[in-house]
Amino acid sequence: MPEALVLINTDVGAEEEVLNQIKNMECVREAYIVYGVYDLYARIEANTIEELKNVISTKIRKLPKVRSTITMVVVSTNTKSSNTNYNK
Repeated sequence: MPEALVLINTDVGAEEEVLNQIKNMECVREAYIVYGVYDLYARIEANTIEELKNVISTKIRKLPKVRSTITMVVVSTNTKSSNTNYNK
């Protein structure tokens, strides 16, 4: 399953509102308010790369209070909860 990590900048003070909007989206597996350069972090999983692209570009980026995003497509993981490895 394609997976992406998305860093999101929101309008000032809109972090909670945007978090509530994205955490209920079908492909969003995790979403957090974070401190630093970005305001939110979201982990997205989809059935295809096209679906992943669609969620990010037509749903998350189109939210009115989202200013910008940085998307990192996962190519390999080494966590206790995932066996994803796209380098096989």
